[in-house]
Amino acid sequence: MYLFLAFLAVPIIEIALFIQVGGLIGLWPTLAIVIFTAVLGSWLMRSQGRLAMGQLRGSFQRLDDPTEPLAHGAMILVAGVLLLTPGFFTDAMGFALLIPPVRRAVFRFARSRVSVAQFQMGGATMYRAGPQGSGAHDPFGPQGDVIDGDFTEVKPGSQPRKTPPSGWVEGPDQRRS
Repeated sequence: MYLFLAFLAVPIIEIALFIQVGGLIGLWPTLAIVIFTAVLGSWLMRSQGRLAMGQLRGSFQRLDDPTEPLAHGAMILVAGVLLLTPGFFTDAMGFALLIPPVRRAVFRFARSRVSVAQFQMGGATMYRAGPQGSGAHDPFGPQGDVIDGDFTEVKPGSQPRKTPPSGWVEGPDQRRS
């Protein structure tokens, strides 16, 4: 219902603002403002997007929770779409989303309304990777008693398929005399 109201209200607000601003300053200055805000918004979106990508990469390198940098990146993308949409109201909303404190406030509001059941990244203990021989643990390498293996699901009542022995253990038909 809220989405329907937004799709109904935003064009009405934009048309009303175009009529008011166009009546005050004229057609060509109004169109110039719309084009200028689209160009300025795309430039700001690009620069803010680079910063958000840097923060996201940093959170991955530190093995931190990437939720906030991802949310900031998404809000910057939405801001870009709003700025490229012709209109004064959408431009105001887009420019507001490009301001980091506004994005943080939107993120805090969204975080308070969303419930995450579980989030885990890496093992229980994570260390920073260090140079060879520094004693630092490699966070991407094996951790603890991890054994890599393959499995085949066997349905109850069916016979497992015959595979050649792996060579790791001696079966009854491989015993040496």
